[in-house]
Amino acid sequence: MNKETLTKKYTNGTITIVWKPGVCIHSGICVRGLPQVFNTSLKPWINMQQATTEQLIAQVNQCPSGALSFYHNDEQDDLTIQVDAETKL
Repeated sequence: MNKETLTKKYTNGTITIVWKPGVCIHSGICVRGLPQVFNTSLKPWINMQQATTEQLIAQVNQCPSGALSFYHNDEQDDLTIQVDAETKL
């Protein structure tokens, strides 16, 4: 698996945080800002249950590299389109 394109996702049910390790510059802003959520000594290193959704969003928005991003789960569901198709031979 290529680290540069690797993407990991963590969710609390309301939002999903997306982490791209190949983009991360390890500034430590996330760890210092919400150490109860972002703990590099643990696996998984993001524990979203330790902060409110608003706190998570505010912290992710401070990521200088863009390695951390988020989306609202209900918005992602809106992007999913079900297509009913039948293959005829």
